[in-house]
Amino acid sequence: MSGHEAPARVPRVEGRTGEPAGLHIGVVGGGQLGQMLGLAGVAMGHRFTFLDPASEPPAASAGRHIRAEFDDVEALERLAVECDLVTLEFENIPQASAERIAARNCLMPGVAALAIAQDRLEEKQFLEGLGLRVAPWVQVDSVRDIVQGVAHLGGPSILKTRRFGYDGKGQVRLADPAHAAHEGGPGNPGEAASAWQALGGVPAVLEQMQHFEREVSIVAVRSRSGEQCAYPLVTNIHRHGILWQTTAHRGDPLQAEAERVATRVMETLDYVGVLTIEFFVVDGRLVVNEMAPRVHNSGHWTLGGARTSQFENHVRALLDWPLGDTAPLGDVGMLNLVGNLPDPIAVLSVPGTRWHDYGKTPRPGRKLGHVTLTAPDATTLESRLEQLRERIVPPGE
Repeated sequence: MSGHEAPARVPRVEGRTGEPAGLHIGVVGGGQLGQMLGLAGVAMGHRFTFLDPASEPPAASAGRHIRAEFDDVEALERLAVECDLVTLEFENIPQASAERIAARNCLMPGVAALAIAQDRLEEKQFLEGLGLRVAPWVQVDSVRDIVQGVAHLGGPSILKTRRFGYDGKGQVRLADPAHAAHEGGPGNPGEAASAWQALGGVPAVLEQMQHFEREVSIVAVRSRSGEQCAYPLVTNIHRHGILWQTTAHRGDPLQAEAERVATRVMETLDYVGVLTIEFFVVDGRLVVNEMAPRVHNSGHWTLGGARTSQFENHVRALLDWPLGDTAPLGDVGMLNLVGNLPDPIAVLSVPGTRWHDYGKTPRPGRKLGHVTLTAPDATTLESRLEQLRERIVPPGE
Protein backbone atom coordinates (compact mmCIF):
# COMPACT_ATOMS: atom_id res chain seq x y z
CA MET A 1 0.00 0.00 0.00
CA SER A 2 2.72 2.45 0.98
CA GLY A 3 6.51 2.22 0.92
CA HIS A 4 6.56 0.05 4.03
CA GLU A 5 4.79 -3.18 4.88
CA ALA A 6 1.05 -2.58 5.11
CA PRO A 7 -0.60 -3.33 8.46
CA ALA A 8 -2.52 -6.58 8.68
CA ARG A 9 -6.20 -6.25 7.95
CA VAL A 10 -8.63 -7.55 10.53
CA PRO A 11 -12.18 -8.73 9.83
CA ARG A 12 -15.00 -6.63 11.25
CA VAL A 13 -18.23 -8.25 10.12
CA GLU A 14 -19.06 -10.89 7.55
CA GLY A 15 -18.34 -9.59 4.07
CA ARG A 16 -16.29 -6.64 5.34
CA THR A 17 -12.55 -6.35 5.88
CA GLY A 18 -11.66 -3.22 7.79
CA GLU A 19 -8.35 -1.54 8.55
CA PRO A 20 -6.98 -1.66 12.12
CA ALA A 21 -6.85 1.40 14.36
CA GLY A 22 -3.71 3.49 14.48
CA LEU A 23 -3.21 4.15 10.77
CA HIS A 24 -1.34 7.08 9.23
CA ILE A 25 -3.74 8.94 6.91
CA GLY A 26 -2.51 11.44 4.35
CA VAL A 27 -4.69 14.35 3.25
CA VAL A 28 -4.19 16.55 0.21
CA GLY A 29 -5.18 20.00 1.45
CA GLY A 30 -4.90 21.55 4.88
CA GLY A 31 -7.86 23.90 5.26
CA GLN A 32 -10.64 23.80 7.81
CA LEU A 33 -12.12 20.68 6.22
CA GLY A 34 -8.84 18.88 6.78
CA GLN A 35 -8.70 20.22 10.32
CA MET A 36 -12.11 18.82 11.22
CA LEU A 37 -11.36 15.58 9.38
CA GLY A 38 -8.13 15.22 11.33
CA LEU A 39 -9.75 15.98 14.68
CA ALA A 40 -12.38 13.31 14.03
CA GLY A 41 -9.78 10.76 12.96
CA VAL A 42 -7.38 11.45 15.83
CA ALA A 43 -10.24 10.74 18.26
CA MET A 44 -10.58 7.35 16.51
CA GLY A 45 -6.92 6.48 17.07
CA HIS A 46 -5.33 7.59 13.79
CA ARG A 47 -2.68 10.15 12.90
CA PHE A 48 -2.60 12.54 9.97
CA THR A 49 -0.23 14.30 7.59
CA PHE A 50 -1.53 17.20 5.49
CA LEU A 51 0.04 18.48 2.27
CA ASP A 52 -0.71 22.18 1.77
CA PRO A 53 1.23 25.19 0.44
CA ALA A 54 0.17 27.54 3.27
CA SER A 55 2.68 28.27 6.04
CA GLU A 56 0.22 27.63 8.90
CA PRO A 57 -2.93 25.96 7.53
CA PRO A 58 -5.80 25.17 9.93
CA ALA A 59 -5.21 21.41 9.63
CA ALA A 60 -1.69 21.74 11.04
CA SER A 61 -3.34 21.76 14.48
CA ALA A 62 -4.58 18.20 13.85
CA GLY A 63 -1.45 16.54 12.48
CA ARG A 64 1.86 16.89 10.68
CA HIS A 65 2.15 19.43 7.86
CA ILE A 66 4.13 19.07 4.65
CA ARG A 67 4.41 22.58 3.24
CA ALA A 68 4.50 22.21 -0.54
CA GLU A 69 2.58 23.07 -3.68
CA PHE A 70 0.06 20.54 -4.90
CA ASP A 71 2.26 19.72 -7.92
CA ASP A 72 5.47 19.22 -5.93
CA VAL A 73 6.60 15.78 -7.09
CA GLU A 74 8.89 15.13 -4.13
CA ALA A 75 6.23 16.12 -1.58
CA LEU A 76 3.55 14.02 -3.28
CA GLU A 77 5.88 11.03 -3.29
CA ARG A 78 6.61 11.55 0.39
CA LEU A 79 2.91 11.68 1.25
CA ALA A 80 2.16 8.57 -0.77
CA VAL A 81 5.05 6.55 0.66
CA GLU A 82 4.80 7.56 4.32
CA CYS A 83 1.03 7.24 4.75
CA ASP A 84 -1.11 4.10 4.79
CA LEU A 85 -3.80 5.70 2.62
CA VAL A 86 -4.55 9.14 1.20
CA THR A 87 -7.68 11.24 0.85
CA LEU A 88 -8.67 14.76 -0.25
CA GLU A 89 -10.16 17.78 1.45
CA PHE A 90 -9.71 20.04 -1.58
CA GLU A 91 -10.53 19.02 -5.16
CA ASN A 92 -8.74 21.73 -7.14
CA ILE A 93 -5.41 19.93 -7.37
CA PRO A 94 -3.73 18.92 -10.63
CA GLN A 95 -5.09 15.65 -11.94
CA ALA A 96 -1.50 14.57 -12.57
CA SER A 97 -0.81 14.94 -8.84
CA ALA A 98 -3.76 12.73 -7.95
CA GLU A 99 -2.61 10.15 -10.49
CA ARG A 100 0.89 10.21 -9.01
CA ILE A 101 -0.47 9.47 -5.53
CA ALA A 102 -2.85 6.79 -6.82
CA ALA A 103 0.04 5.02 -8.56
CA ARG A 104 1.81 4.56 -5.21
CA ASN A 105 -1.01 4.34 -2.67
CA CYS A 106 -4.75 4.03 -2.17
CA LEU A 107 -6.33 7.42 -3.02
CA MET A 108 -9.95 7.83 -1.93
CA PRO A 109 -12.04 9.23 -3.55
CA GLY A 110 -10.41 8.15 -6.78
CA VAL A 111 -8.99 10.08 -9.71
CA ALA A 112 -12.13 9.66 -11.83
CA ALA A 113 -14.38 11.44 -9.33
CA LEU A 114 -11.82 14.22 -8.93
CA ALA A 115 -11.47 14.73 -12.69
CA ILE A 116 -15.23 14.97 -13.19
CA ALA A 117 -15.78 17.41 -10.31
CA GLN A 118 -12.92 19.65 -11.48
CA ASP A 119 -14.42 20.35 -14.90
CA ARG A 120 -17.98 21.67 -15.22
CA LEU A 121 -18.25 20.41 -18.79
CA GLU A 122 -17.23 16.87 -17.88
CA GLU A 123 -19.45 17.03 -14.81
CA LYS A 124 -22.54 17.97 -16.81
CA GLN A 125 -21.84 15.35 -19.46
CA PHE A 126 -21.36 12.71 -16.74
CA LEU A 127 -24.57 13.64 -14.92
CA GLU A 128 -26.62 13.73 -18.11
CA GLY A 129 -25.13 10.39 -19.10
CA LEU A 130 -26.65 8.98 -15.90
CA GLY A 131 -30.05 10.35 -16.88
CA LEU A 132 -29.96 13.06 -14.20
CA ARG A 133 -31.56 16.46 -14.63
CA VAL A 134 -29.26 19.50 -14.97
CA ALA A 135 -29.93 23.09 -16.02
CA PRO A 136 -29.86 23.65 -19.82
CA TRP A 137 -26.33 24.60 -20.85
CA VAL A 138 -23.93 25.12 -23.75
CA GLN A 139 -20.17 24.79 -24.06
CA VAL A 140 -18.31 28.10 -24.44
CA ASP A 141 -14.89 28.60 -26.04
CA SER A 142 -15.38 32.07 -27.55
CA VAL A 143 -17.50 35.23 -27.45
CA ARG A 144 -19.47 33.90 -30.43
CA ASP A 145 -20.36 30.80 -28.36
CA ILE A 146 -21.79 33.08 -25.69
CA VAL A 147 -23.88 35.01 -28.19
CA GLN A 148 -25.22 31.84 -29.79
CA GLY A 149 -25.69 30.21 -26.39
CA VAL A 150 -27.77 33.08 -25.04
CA ALA A 151 -30.01 32.87 -28.09
CA HIS A 152 -30.30 29.09 -27.70
CA LEU A 153 -31.07 29.16 -23.96
CA GLY A 154 -33.57 31.97 -24.44
CA GLY A 155 -33.32 33.74 -21.10
CA PRO A 156 -31.04 35.09 -18.38
CA SER A 157 -27.96 32.94 -18.02
CA ILE A 158 -24.76 32.58 -16.06
CA LEU A 159 -21.29 32.07 -17.52
CA LYS A 160 -19.03 29.83 -15.42
CA THR A 161 -15.41 28.85 -15.92
CA ARG A 162 -15.04 25.13 -16.49
CA ARG A 163 -12.40 24.89 -13.78
CA PHE A 164 -11.43 26.44 -10.41
CA GLY A 165 -14.69 28.16 -9.52
CA TYR A 166 -15.98 28.15 -5.93
CA ASP A 167 -17.77 30.49 -3.49
CA GLY A 168 -19.15 32.51 -6.39
CA LYS A 169 -15.77 32.95 -8.08
CA GLY A 170 -15.37 32.37 -11.81
CA GLN A 171 -18.94 33.37 -12.63
CA VAL A 172 -20.62 36.21 -14.51
CA ARG A 173 -24.36 36.70 -14.85
CA LEU A 174 -25.87 37.70 -18.18
CA ALA A 175 -29.13 39.14 -16.97
CA ASP A 176 -30.40 40.71 -20.18
CA PRO A 177 -30.47 38.34 -23.17
CA ALA A 178 -31.11 41.23 -25.58
CA HIS A 179 -27.87 42.94 -24.54
CA ALA A 180 -25.86 39.72 -24.40
CA ALA A 181 -26.94 38.45 -27.82
CA HIS A 182 -24.40 40.50 -29.79
CA GLU A 183 -20.62 40.68 -29.87
CA GLY A 184 -20.27 44.46 -29.84
CA GLY A 185 -17.29 46.30 -31.27
CA PRO A 186 -13.93 47.78 -30.18
CA GLY A 187 -15.48 50.77 -28.41
CA ASN A 188 -18.51 48.88 -27.17
CA PRO A 189 -17.62 45.25 -26.48
CA GLY A 190 -21.13 44.23 -25.48
CA GLU A 191 -22.21 42.14 -22.52
CA ALA A 192 -21.08 38.85 -24.04
CA ALA A 193 -17.56 40.09 -24.76
CA SER A 194 -17.34 41.79 -21.37
CA ALA A 195 -18.32 38.56 -19.63
CA TRP A 196 -15.76 36.60 -21.64
CA GLN A 197 -13.04 39.11 -20.72
CA ALA A 198 -14.06 39.13 -17.05
CA LEU A 199 -13.39 35.40 -16.83
CA GLY A 200 -10.07 35.72 -18.64
CA GLY A 201 -11.16 34.14 -21.90
CA VAL A 202 -10.89 30.60 -20.50
CA PRO A 203 -13.08 27.62 -21.46
CA ALA A 204 -16.48 27.92 -19.83
CA VAL A 205 -20.06 26.75 -19.81
CA LEU A 206 -23.15 28.92 -20.13
CA GLU A 207 -26.10 27.82 -18.00
CA GLN A 208 -29.69 28.91 -18.11
CA MET A 209 -30.54 30.73 -14.89
CA GLN A 210 -32.89 28.64 -12.77
CA HIS A 211 -35.89 30.20 -11.04
CA PHE A 212 -35.59 27.92 -8.04
CA GLU A 213 -37.71 27.67 -4.93
CA ARG A 214 -34.67 26.82 -2.83
CA GLU A 215 -31.13 25.49 -2.98
CA VAL A 216 -30.50 22.13 -1.30
CA SER A 217 -27.72 19.60 -0.94
CA ILE A 218 -27.24 16.06 0.21
CA VAL A 219 -24.18 14.68 1.95
CA ALA A 220 -23.82 10.94 1.33
CA VAL A 221 -21.10 8.45 2.15
CA ARG A 222 -20.00 5.09 0.76
CA SER A 223 -17.46 2.69 2.25
CA ARG A 224 -14.92 0.51 0.48
CA SER A 225 -17.20 -2.52 0.78
CA GLY A 226 -20.15 -0.59 -0.68
CA GLU A 227 -22.12 0.29 2.45
CA GLN A 228 -23.96 3.59 1.88
CA CYS A 229 -25.89 6.11 3.90
CA ALA A 230 -27.00 9.71 3.59
CA TYR A 231 -27.70 12.66 5.84
CA PRO A 232 -30.97 14.60 5.68
CA LEU A 233 -31.36 16.87 2.67
CA VAL A 234 -30.53 20.41 3.77
CA THR A 235 -31.66 23.83 2.59
CA ASN A 236 -28.89 26.35 1.85
CA ILE A 237 -28.93 30.14 1.61
CA HIS A 238 -26.05 31.95 -0.08
CA ARG A 239 -24.94 35.56 0.16
CA HIS A 240 -22.63 36.95 -2.55
CA GLY A 241 -21.93 33.40 -3.73
CA ILE A 242 -20.83 32.20 -0.28
CA LEU A 243 -22.84 29.76 1.82
CA TRP A 244 -24.42 31.69 4.68
CA GLN A 245 -26.99 29.38 6.28
CA THR A 246 -27.85 25.68 6.23
CA THR A 247 -30.88 24.10 7.88
CA ALA A 248 -31.58 20.40 8.30
CA HIS A 249 -35.10 19.15 8.96
CA ARG A 250 -36.35 15.61 9.16
CA GLY A 251 -38.75 14.35 6.51
CA ASP A 252 -37.93 16.53 3.51
CA PRO A 253 -40.23 15.36 0.65
CA LEU A 254 -37.28 15.32 -1.76
CA GLN A 255 -35.04 13.16 0.45
CA ALA A 256 -35.63 9.91 -1.43
CA GLU A 257 -35.02 11.51 -4.82
CA ALA A 258 -31.77 13.11 -3.62
CA GLU A 259 -30.57 9.81 -2.18
CA ARG A 260 -31.27 8.06 -5.50
CA VAL A 261 -29.11 10.62 -7.29
CA ALA A 262 -26.26 10.24 -4.79
CA THR A 263 -26.45 6.45 -4.97
CA ARG A 264 -26.36 6.48 -8.77
CA VAL A 265 -23.27 8.69 -8.80
CA MET A 266 -21.41 6.78 -6.07
CA GLU A 267 -22.07 3.35 -7.51
CA THR A 268 -21.10 4.43 -11.03
CA LEU A 269 -17.77 5.79 -9.78
CA ASP A 270 -17.19 3.01 -7.20
CA TYR A 271 -16.86 5.97 -4.87
CA VAL A 272 -15.34 5.82 -1.38
CA GLY A 273 -15.83 8.57 1.20
CA VAL A 274 -18.19 11.50 1.58
CA LEU A 275 -19.79 12.92 -1.56
CA THR A 276 -21.86 16.10 -1.64
CA ILE A 277 -24.33 16.96 -4.39
CA GLU A 278 -25.93 20.40 -4.65
CA PHE A 279 -29.31 20.92 -6.29
CA PHE A 280 -31.81 23.60 -7.28
CA VAL A 281 -35.42 22.84 -6.49
CA VAL A 282 -37.39 23.87 -9.60
CA ASP A 283 -41.14 23.22 -9.82
CA GLY A 284 -40.81 20.78 -6.94
CA ARG A 285 -38.11 18.72 -8.71
CA LEU A 286 -34.38 18.41 -8.16
CA VAL A 287 -31.99 19.89 -10.73
CA VAL A 288 -28.36 18.92 -10.11
CA ASN A 289 -26.06 21.93 -9.80
CA GLU A 290 -22.70 20.37 -8.97
CA MET A 291 -20.93 17.66 -6.98
CA ALA A 292 -18.03 17.84 -4.56
CA PRO A 293 -15.88 14.73 -3.89
CA ARG A 294 -15.18 15.55 -0.24
CA VAL A 295 -16.62 16.62 3.07
CA HIS A 296 -18.54 19.84 2.53
CA ASN A 297 -19.49 23.16 4.10
CA SER A 298 -23.21 22.31 3.87
CA GLY A 299 -22.46 19.26 6.03
CA HIS A 300 -20.82 21.20 8.87
CA TRP A 301 -24.09 21.05 10.79
CA THR A 302 -23.40 17.34 11.35
CA LEU A 303 -20.57 18.27 13.75
CA GLY A 304 -22.65 18.31 16.90
CA GLY A 305 -25.94 18.19 15.00
CA ALA A 306 -25.98 14.52 13.92
CA ARG A 307 -25.27 11.27 15.71
CA THR A 308 -22.16 10.85 13.55
CA SER A 309 -20.46 13.77 11.82
CA GLN A 310 -19.61 13.77 8.11
CA PHE A 311 -15.93 13.89 9.13
CA GLU A 312 -16.07 10.75 11.25
CA ASN A 313 -18.06 8.92 8.59
CA HIS A 314 -15.52 9.88 5.93
CA VAL A 315 -12.76 8.29 8.00
CA ARG A 316 -14.93 5.23 8.67
CA ALA A 317 -15.54 4.85 4.92
CA LEU A 318 -11.82 5.05 4.11
CA LEU A 319 -11.06 2.32 6.63
CA ASP A 320 -14.09 0.21 5.68
CA TRP A 321 -15.45 0.43 9.20
CA PRO A 322 -19.25 0.30 9.68
CA LEU A 323 -20.74 3.70 8.90
CA GLY A 324 -22.25 5.72 11.72
CA ASP A 325 -25.83 6.84 12.26
CA THR A 326 -26.63 9.94 10.17
CA ALA A 327 -29.79 10.90 12.09
CA PRO A 328 -29.99 14.57 13.18
CA LEU A 329 -30.22 15.49 16.85
CA GLY A 330 -33.41 17.48 16.36
CA ASP A 331 -33.82 20.33 13.89
CA VAL A 332 -30.40 21.76 13.12
CA GLY A 333 -28.99 24.92 11.60
CA MET A 334 -25.55 26.26 10.70
CA LEU A 335 -24.30 29.79 10.03
CA ASN A 336 -20.89 30.52 8.51
CA LEU A 337 -18.63 33.11 10.09
CA VAL A 338 -17.15 35.02 7.15
CA GLY A 339 -14.73 37.95 7.09
CA ASN A 340 -14.74 38.67 10.82
CA LEU A 341 -15.59 36.69 13.93
CA PRO A 342 -18.51 37.91 16.05
CA ASP A 343 -18.48 38.01 19.84
CA PRO A 344 -18.52 34.35 20.94
CA ILE A 345 -20.23 35.23 24.22
CA ALA A 346 -23.12 36.86 22.37
CA VAL A 347 -23.38 33.91 19.98
CA LEU A 348 -23.22 31.22 22.67
CA SER A 349 -25.87 32.98 24.72
CA VAL A 350 -28.39 31.59 22.22
CA PRO A 351 -29.50 28.15 23.49
CA GLY A 352 -28.30 25.11 21.56
CA THR A 353 -25.30 26.76 19.90
CA ARG A 354 -21.79 25.43 19.34
CA TRP A 355 -18.82 27.57 18.27
CA HIS A 356 -16.21 26.43 15.72
CA ASP A 357 -13.17 28.64 15.06
CA TYR A 358 -10.77 27.52 12.31
CA GLY A 359 -7.86 29.66 13.56
CA LYS A 360 -7.57 31.68 10.34
CA THR A 361 -6.51 35.30 9.91
CA PRO A 362 -9.59 37.44 9.16
CA ARG A 363 -10.04 38.95 5.72
CA PRO A 364 -13.09 39.83 3.58
CA GLY A 365 -14.86 36.81 2.13
CA ARG A 366 -12.81 34.28 4.11
CA LYS A 367 -14.58 31.52 6.04
CA LEU A 368 -13.26 31.79 9.58
CA GLY A 369 -15.57 29.41 11.40
CA HIS A 370 -19.16 28.35 11.81
CA VAL A 371 -21.86 28.07 14.44
CA THR A 372 -24.16 25.08 14.71
CA LEU A 373 -27.51 25.22 16.41
CA THR A 374 -29.86 22.44 17.53
CA ALA A 375 -33.49 22.80 18.55
CA PRO A 376 -36.35 20.43 19.42
CA ASP A 377 -38.55 21.59 16.52
CA ALA A 378 -38.57 23.77 13.41
CA THR A 379 -40.30 26.73 15.07
CA THR A 380 -37.75 26.90 17.88
CA LEU A 381 -34.91 26.51 15.39
CA GLU A 382 -36.08 29.47 13.33
CA SER A 383 -36.50 31.60 16.43
CA ARG A 384 -32.96 30.82 17.56
CA LEU A 385 -31.55 31.33 14.06
CA GLU A 386 -33.14 34.78 14.00
CA GLN A 387 -31.30 35.61 17.21
CA LEU A 388 -28.04 34.41 15.68
CA ARG A 389 -28.56 36.37 12.46
CA GLU A 390 -28.79 39.52 14.57
CA ARG A 391 -25.33 38.74 16.00
CA ILE A 392 -23.52 37.45 12.88
CA VAL A 393 -22.82 39.60 9.81
CA PRO A 394 -23.64 37.83 6.50
CA PRO A 395 -20.92 37.43 3.83
CA GLY A 396 -20.22 40.61 1.87
CA GLU A 397 -21.98 42.97 4.32
